[in-house]
Amino acid sequence: MSEERYVVPQELDGQRLDKAAAKLAEGLSVARLKRAIEEGHVRVDGRWRAKGATVAAGETISIAREEVPQPDAPAVPEPDAPLVVRFQGKGVIVVDKPAGQPTTPLKGGERGTLVNSLVGHFPDLAGVGYGPREPGVLHRIDTNTSGLIIVARTKPAFDILRAALLAGHIRKKYLLVCASEGLADEGTIAHPIANHPKDTRRVLACVHPRDVMRYRPRQANTNYKVLQRGATHALVEVEFALRHQIRVHFASIGHPLVGDELYGSTEKMDPPRHALHASFVGFDGKDEVSGFAVESPLPPEIAALTQ
Repeated sequence: MSEERYVVPQELDGQRLDKAAAKLAEGLSVARLKRAIEEGHVRVDGRWRAKGATVAAGETISIAREEVPQPDAPAVPEPDAPLVVRFQGKGVIVVDKPAGQPTTPLKGGERGTLVNSLVGHFPDLAGVGYGPREPGVLHRIDTNTSGLIIVARTKPAFDILRAALLAGHIRKKYLLVCASEGLADEGTIAHPIANHPKDTRRVLACVHPRDVMRYRPRQANTNYKVLQRGATHALVEVEFALRHQIRVHFASIGHPLVGDELYGSTEKMDPPRHALHASFVGFDGKDEVSGFAVESPLPPEIAALTQ
């Protein structure tokens, strides 16, 4: 992946990373660079740094320009595309995304994502949420993860749900399948997580103390419980998690998810995916938003692994 490199001049010493990068990289706005930093496409002297962190004169900012999100354009409605709605209430919808389908378009004009189906079936989502390419969508799951996504139908509902998500008041559970041998019946994986220093597609579990010093990771705990064991695999339930947290944590203890080649699995699934499913979301409700407790059945290709 080609990168543009800029040496921070003296006049930008002490500036926020996102603002300094916008002044150095012609044609890139602060808003686009903020998202690029969050997604790991901007580095300082080869390492990830938070968008609000400062830079010093002489440091080198590297930007993978082709990976920087494009200016937001409204998602293209696809009213004939399939959409599985598990719950519909006041101010909120819960939908079920199949594995292999991206949650949101990465660029203007893109089709085939969950959002294209959403705006095709629910045109009133326009103008709600983080931006035109992700209307109403409160959170995302990986393309090769299946399961439930919460969608707000109005701006007040989005604000309520977003605050609840940040405060930990939205309950989320996932089901996964990994190797059974050597996995305790329940436990907590507590390795801090950082953006991977060399691969923007991955995150890094900082198992060794030197990695904690080097990469400034966030603390992350994955609480898990084995629900079922088959001949070689275990079906495991886990709680709410950060981006890739479940995947990297189980890989860090030698139990990568079945089919998760990015994190070291040598097993393949048909159709190609990894064995992770967002199985439950719940919220007690407040003002403009109905309460809900929604479950999604385990896809057959995952269920078959523990039979």
